[in-house]
Amino acid sequence: MADTLTLDLALLLPDVPDQRDACVGRLIDSLHGAGVAQAHVLRGDGAAQLCLHYDPQRFDVEALRRLARGAGARLSARYRHQSLHVTGMDSAACAGIIENALGAMDGVLEATVSYAAERLRLEYDAQRTSEAAIGKRLQALGYGVPDEAHAHDHDEHRELWVSGLAGVLLLAGWLTERLGGPPGVVIPLLLTSALAGGGLTARDAWQGLRAGRFEVDTLMLLAALGAASLGAYAEGALLLFLFSLGHALEHMAMGRARHAILALGKLMPTTARVRRDGREQELPVAELLRGDRVIVPPGQRIPADGTVIEGQSAVDQSPITGESVPVDKAPQDGVFAGTVNGDGGLTIEVTRLAVDSTLSRMLRLVLEAQARKSPTERLAQRVEKVFVPLVLIAVALLIGLPPLFGVPFGEAFYRAMAVLVAGSPCALAIATPSVMLAGMARAARGGVLIKGGAHLENLGRLRVVAFDKTGTLTAGQPRLTDVRALGMSDDALLRLAAAVETHSAHPLARAVVAAARERGLDLPDASGVQAVTGRGIRAQCAGSEVQIGHASMFGTEPMDAAVTAAVDSLEAAGRTVMLVRVDGRWAGVLGLLDTPRPGAAAALQALARLGIERTVMLTGDHARAAAAVALQLGVTDVRAGLLPQDKLAAIDALATDPGQVAMVGDGVNDAPALARATVGIAMGGAGSDAALEAADVALMGDDLGRLAFAVALGRAARRAIRQNLVIALGTVALLAPAAAAGWAGIGLAVILHEGSTLLVVLNGLRLLALADRQTRAT
Repeated sequence: MADTLTLDLALLLPDVPDQRDACVGRLIDSLHGAGVAQAHVLRGDGAAQLCLHYDPQRFDVEALRRLARGAGARLSARYRHQSLHVTGMDSAACAGIIENALGAMDGVLEATVSYAAERLRLEYDAQRTSEAAIGKRLQALGYGVPDEAHAHDHDEHRELWVSGLAGVLLLAGWLTERLGGPPGVVIPLLLTSALAGGGLTARDAWQGLRAGRFEVDTLMLLAALGAASLGAYAEGALLLFLFSLGHALEHMAMGRARHAILALGKLMPTTARVRRDGREQELPVAELLRGDRVIVPPGQRIPADGTVIEGQSAVDQSPITGESVPVDKAPQDGVFAGTVNGDGGLTIEVTRLAVDSTLSRMLRLVLEAQARKSPTERLAQRVEKVFVPLVLIAVALLIGLPPLFGVPFGEAFYRAMAVLVAGSPCALAIATPSVMLAGMARAARGGVLIKGGAHLENLGRLRVVAFDKTGTLTAGQPRLTDVRALGMSDDALLRLAAAVETHSAHPLARAVVAAARERGLDLPDASGVQAVTGRGIRAQCAGSEVQIGHASMFGTEPMDAAVTAAVDSLEAAGRTVMLVRVDGRWAGVLGLLDTPRPGAAAALQALARLGIERTVMLTGDHARAAAAVALQLGVTDVRAGLLPQDKLAAIDALATDPGQVAMVGDGVNDAPALARATVGIAMGGAGSDAALEAADVALMGDDLGRLAFAVALGRAARRAIRQNLVIALGTVALLAPAAAAGWAGIGLAVILHEGSTLLVVLNGLRLLALADRQTRAT
């Protein structure tokens, strides 16, 4: 029979973004080739794990660990994953140019570019290419990849200055012409204006043509050249000036959303006061080690994730968790890097290196998420690929057909150039990315981590939200209220139960152990501990076999009348019931009570106001205890007595009607259900690695009110996308026929075209101003 071994996938492949990455399949194939019987990915404890089935006659555990680590190290050394900042992109078309150019390179396995975020998501084979070679290819295209420390040092107003120069030259040429100046002066001024305004457009058009793509820049350049060929130099120069000005303003506006995210990284102090070797010294934060004692004076930012060991203070955690009120901190409480200490001095013990702090991981995940395109964005890109050739065909017909019916060629050609401008889908290309960038930036600023545009869109579609009970809708701090012993004293029953439950991390188990310690009971050792998933636990203790759990753990075992009476009375009082058997005999019943989470009822009311039609509690607790909590909170539906696999079935059932369901849990025990839901939402991401890994959305604090904010943001994002698509497509639908009919010339066409592009960008950026008071549970 094969034995099994589970290893954290993140330790084997530390640079792999998620379990869907191709490197996971490569690792599994490598292990199969080395003689492992079977390998597959598990997510039962929140973080993805690799489960290995092996022959113990062939491998011992340590040899298998070394084999897996070695295979992971070789893959990590060969297949590189990077998220890079790209400079020099001046339009949405640049993203497609870069993707095509890098995708054609030998060794590049994935290249996904977000123009809105200026990010390149890259995977490549280091044996076939290198980061330097990829950088040279980008430089040859006219783009750059600075190191992250200087990624945003470039002059973001460069495009605006160049566009302004084009405008000045255009104005000078127009005034000279109006004042009767000679063509030998007017035309050079206008041509120089066109060169200044069209330089980046020409570069992007040329790169697109080299890649076999007709981009928006190509259409604009053709229209300008067409106008110039008709002698309309001023209109050609006006087109390129307004096109460049529109892109410069668009770039600056998008920069607001980028800076909103990058501002998170600036929250981290650069130095820290450290007590080492009996003396205090100032050290760079990057040099802090786990276990260092860091002194944080009042009013300063905390430089590292850690635990308070001296002092008391209120800490502003809003940059991480979105909480509006400072949180009191005392010894043994955790604190996060980037948060602001209040009036009291603190000494903290560092628990995470700077690169692993909650703030660093949060920023890293948000930056990676920006490069993931949403379904609507991908659809818009597919439409754009078809749309541009159709515009070129329409232009060719407008040039060729009207002269056959007596329309002068010059007039037909001019109208065709106006249609070329009117039909360019610039606004369509930026309609969705602008919303996604602003939405994720606003979410991060509000203590909500959204791992991609698809999840932001899905938040806006939700109609059903399912919740785990313990620790999500309730405070997760149950207390033991009743001990009903049979045939022994209450203390003897509690002593045995607590001895076994010390081996469980479940909140109910912790409550039993805490109650025993409060009574001063000495706990015997337990051995042979076996957890029965979702039901209970059994062990040998004080010479007896002890079983503790829900009624489902004991199957059809008949209960004594006294046990039945105790269970009925406790359940009627809304208690969670745990049954205890010792050596096959009923020994007693324990009753526990968990209180609703503060603010949970208000959060559910806020969700109802946002249009959430059903809220469902999924719990392993018995129906009457669950119903009591649901009644207090206003939950519309309760499904009790569920095992983990039953929660998966419940999510599947809820997803069929009306089709969009979220699951909210703690990110550890609920990981399978989080993964199965349309949107998996984890509570308390700031304190849990598992929560950050398991879910699509993480509420960084333990504030359920952030859920209403996230849903409202998703709703607002979907509205903005719909509005942007109407603006983008509506402008083309109205302007193109007007241009074809001669009612709108090139000048008016480019003004309305660029105006619609700026309008969709500004409409998307409105999400940055979405106020908490619009969404908070009050």
